[in-house]
Amino acid sequence: MIELDCYDINGGDYWGSMPLAWAAHNGHDQTVTKVLGWEEPDLDKPENGGQTQLSFTAENEHEGVVKILLGCEEVNPDKPDNRGHTSLSCVAGSGREWVVKILLGREKVNPGKPDAYDTTPLWYPAWCGH
Repeated sequence: MIELDCYDINGGDYWGSMPLAWAAHNGHDQTVTKVLGWEEPDLDKPENGGQTQLSFTAENEHEGVVKILLGCEEVNPDKPDNRGHTSLSCVAGSGREWVVKILLGREKVNPGKPDAYDTTPLWYPAWCGH
């Protein structure tokens, strides 16, 4: 058993990524569920580039983890990174339709929210041919 008394669950590595971010990024559903049960991780804490656990996960097409994170009240699916990109704008141009559909089904997601370049999330699929 791992002793967690001396470990900061919200602490980041060199890139500012928390353990939850790496588990989410790699699609480890069970690990994400366990980490969520340990303490109160900061689910919207960005890494150094501003990406959240959700945007990491959505970009890498891990459906189970996306659904787990979206089931947490603390997750803001429309939180922008340092360039103003939200989870939706991170995946919209990639052709990952299922993630886009899940995100667009959330009340808090604004498909018209411009990023730092005045580009909206729905511009990306049009530009990329999706």
